[in-house]
Amino acid sequence: MSTGSHTASELVAWLKAAGESSRLRLLALCADRDLSVSDLAQAVGQSEPRVSRHLKILCEAGLVARLRQGQWVHYRVTDAEQAVAFVQGLLTQLNKADPVLARDRNRLLAATSTAPTAHATASESRLGRALRAFMEANGPFESSHSALVVGVDHLELLEATARSVRACAAMAHSRRGAQAARAYAEREGFTCRVLLATNGESLTDRDAESAGAPFDIVVLDRFTTSSGPLSTTLAAAKRALAPGGKLWLFDRYEALEGTRDVARARVVEHPIARIRRVLGEVGLTCERLSPIEADGEHMLAAVASPSVQTTSTTGVA
Repeated sequence: MSTGSHTASELVAWLKAAGESSRLRLLALCADRDLSVSDLAQAVGQSEPRVSRHLKILCEAGLVARLRQGQWVHYRVTDAEQAVAFVQGLLTQLNKADPVLARDRNRLLAATSTAPTAHATASESRLGRALRAFMEANGPFESSHSALVVGVDHLELLEATARSVRACAAMAHSRRGAQAARAYAEREGFTCRVLLATNGESLTDRDAESAGAPFDIVVLDRFTTSSGPLSTTLAAAKRALAPGGKLWLFDRYEALEGTRDVARARVVEHPIARIRRVLGEVGLTCERLSPIEADGEHMLAAVASPSVQTTSTTGVA
């Protein structure tokens, strides 16, 4: 490994590119072997457009190489000697037992397996069961006829929803995710129409309409996005609800952390407080909110319904 041969501008560029949690995780995965955007998106649990943007930054910094193999494009750590030395030195500082990195590797194993197996999905089974238990404990669904599931990260949620209603549609954010959802539904013997979202990171009115809105149930599975405010997705989900419908929310605890500008001062906002606030701002009332922890992952689960607007009853007997 060469020493003392990097310019200050090179080091700053590398540090800026690698100094973000998602890009550091992508670097760790690309250091092992060549991987496609779809593989990496499945591994880190993010949409393909978002992963592509992270990869572009890593490529422009010279840390990752983009390789075309026939009609496919794969990514791996660059062969440039100095950049390789920097990446290797950086990755040696990572704890290989880190639960986030372990989950990434398990997801990658499941995504790149030629056929789904119980072993490949075992890393998320406890979490999936816990999320499903939350849904079942906060029903009932007897009066619900139709449902839309946005995101297919936790297939147990998809199954629980589909088995509770007459008609179920799912909106996947990647082709690989859609294929996995269809295969899971066929294997487990339940019916659900799986569509590919037009926006890789959000729910739009167009998507909801094409899926058959309005719905008695809308389930948002890992719904935070980088493409717009949190309220935008929640407002679109509310518009997709039928009168008396219910909105179910499931997302990672850390993804819901944020800040607010209060009197021009940035104030850290607790995820639970943030969810309650944003739901209220878009006209939804939070009925139940619960943290869920399993498989080393922290999630927030919530149930909400459209707020009841009071009207004047003057003159009514």
